[in-house]
This record gives sequence, C-alpha cells and structure tokens, in this order.
Amino acid sequence: MAKITQAHPAARRAKSRMIALVAAFGALGVVGAHAADYPQMAPAEQYQMASAANEIALARSAAPASVSKDADVLVLGPRGYETAAKGSDGFVCMVLRGWTADFDDSVFWNPKVRGPICLNPAAVRTVLPIYRKRAEWAAAGVSKADMAERTKAALAAGEIVAPEIGAMSYMMSKDGCLGDAGHWHPHLMLFLPRAPGATWGADLPGAPIMSDTGALEPLTVLFVLVGHWSDGTPDATDMKM
Repeated sequence: MAKITQAHPAARRAKSRMIALVAAFGALGVVGAHAADYPQMAPAEQYQMASAANEIALARSAAPASVSKDADVLVLGPRGYETAAKGSDGFVCMVLRGWTADFDDSVFWNPKVRGPICLNPAAVRTVLPIYRKRAEWAAAGVSKADMAERTKAALAAGEIVAPEIGAMSYMMSKDGCLGDAGHWHPHLMLFLPRAPGATWGADLPGAPIMSDTGALEPLTVLFVLVGHWSDGTPDATDMKM
C-alpha cells in the first residue's frame, strides 16, 4: 500500500525487503523477485498456516511478550481475519500476507509472505481496518485492480482515514518471512498523517529511520530500526543503510 519512491539507493534496497505492511499500512517487498513470479493469486490454502496455534504463536512473536501476551490475536480464515484469542491491553497481533503491499509490488500474491505485526490501540482503530478489508477481498477472489477501486471508494466513504496520532506497531519477529528473501531487521512502524519524511530526519545516510507514503492512503509510515528481536536476542545482520 505504500509506494517506494525515495531516491536514496540504500534506503530503497532496505525498504524493498520490508513488510509494513503495510507497508503504507506496512511496506512489503522482496529482493530478487519479479512481478512475473507471482502474477495472480495462488490457491487459497497456500496462504493458510498449518494450524491456528502456529499462527497465534507467530503473531505474538511480533512484539516482546510483555506487550503481546495480553493482546487480541487474529488469524486468517476462509473469509478474512478472525479473532482467535481475546486480550486485555488493546493491542492486536496478526500475521500479514503479501496483499498488504502496494498494488504494483511483485510480492503482492506471494504465498510465502508471513509478516507478524502487533498494533497498538490507536493503530487498531485507524490502520487495522484496511488490513481486514484487503484480507476479505483476497478471500473473495477480488483482483488487484478491483481492490484498488474498492480502496478509492472506501476512502471516499470515510471507511479509510488518516492514522490517529500515536498509531504504531511492532514488527520484531525473527520468525517472519517477508517473501523469497526471508525476514528483515526488527523495527517499529509509526503511522502518521501524510507528511514529508524529512520532518523526522528520515531516509538520510546512517539514520535509523526510513519513511514511506501511501500511494492511495492518506498516511506516512516511519520505520524505526531496533537492535533486538522480540525474544531479546540481538539482530546480528548488517544494520548499515
């Protein structure tokens, strides 16, 4: 949902491996893939996990246990996301699939994508709705072109709105898969009304913050790298941008 448009080459390469989603609502991408690799939706069962228990565990791994243990958990069902566990802290954890990406992203129909994310209450109110819509549309066999048109209609109807101030999410699971390239770095995503990334010093060489702006949705996402995975182990991959 977020279009990767910025000029810094290293930041582009890094963002091409991210989820987060949403991309705008979670930027998704994959290194080395081509649009022709996944030109259409795979059989629905390929997007499902082996069991609800496995999906719940992967969803909770998006954030430290102190956050995720009391979160609601959604799992992908035959008609979209369904509540599999009820929590008490207002957070929602789930596992994103490739269709959270922008419509021209080669990862869109990649059935390997598993992007654990845990959204705080503000993001649950203003970001989660589009994740749910995308999943419902995919489950119903809606094409990418029709999803884009439905997104425009949802914007016009006020069903998709700018993110609430304070909306954020954790994406700190080392067990996620963002496509053929596997996982990326542990990071946080801050969802903001549309604004230049330069406001936060994002996208500069050496800065731990990158930004992306929704192609259709009225938002900017800041990606903030962190040094540890949700289980406390250090991220041993090269953090250089």
